[in-house]
Amino acid sequence: MRVLHSRVATPTNLRFCHSSNHPSLKTPFLLLPQFPSLQKSTFRSHSLKSSTSFSSGSVTKASMAAASPSTEAETKPFSVLFVCLGNICRSPAAEGVFRDLVKKRGLDSKFKIDSAGTIDYHEGNQADPRMRAASKRRGIEITSLSRPIRLPDFRDFDLILAMDNQNRDDIIEAFNRWKFREPLPEDAHKKVKLMCSYCKKHDETEVPDPYYGGSQGFEKVLDLLEDACESLLDSILAENKHILDS
Repeated sequence: MRVLHSRVATPTNLRFCHSSNHPSLKTPFLLLPQFPSLQKSTFRSHSLKSSTSFSSGSVTKASMAAASPSTEAETKPFSVLFVCLGNICRSPAAEGVFRDLVKKRGLDSKFKIDSAGTIDYHEGNQADPRMRAASKRRGIEITSLSRPIRLPDFRDFDLILAMDNQNRDDIIEAFNRWKFREPLPEDAHKKVKLMCSYCKKHDETEVPDPYYGGSQGFEKVLDLLEDACESLLDSILAENKHILDS
């Protein structure tokens, strides 16, 4: 049965907040219409984690109109959004790992990187302290705050990486519903990929949710993310050569 209304988790259902297998959260996106803030087209200040720097100077309306789409595509950062269920474990870790990798290659200004969840239960919260600690041991800082995925994300991001199959299905379902509310690119659903589809050293097809496990679960998540992010960056650069040329 689909959940058609939002509810605050009680002690009896709190454990299912991170379980995408529980029937009551099979379609967590159905919670979103109950929150007006999720229908806004603006990001919270936190989501501006990676901004674009533009040269100063006046630009005439004529020159703006004359700018070709290809030129604009070649100058704006390539944008990547990582998504899991609550945006406090897997996706913020993926954001941190990918951001660290991009920084080490000196490509900070070429990318816009963010993460989100398919539910808004943890909105505004820091990532799970266990995930932050595990990442820090590898020299990776996770500073993001949880937020739910929003309608503009399907316009604003070039790639949306889901941590597991349920996340991917929920993202696609949200797109199919939201495209009737505001105009969205018809092929935006093609932006949605599984994170593990980029793994080269591991055979897993999903990044498992470590929330209810021990420390080894968080280490496993980071192993998968480091593998996938390395391949993901190589793939993006190979398919978008202007990133290195500009």
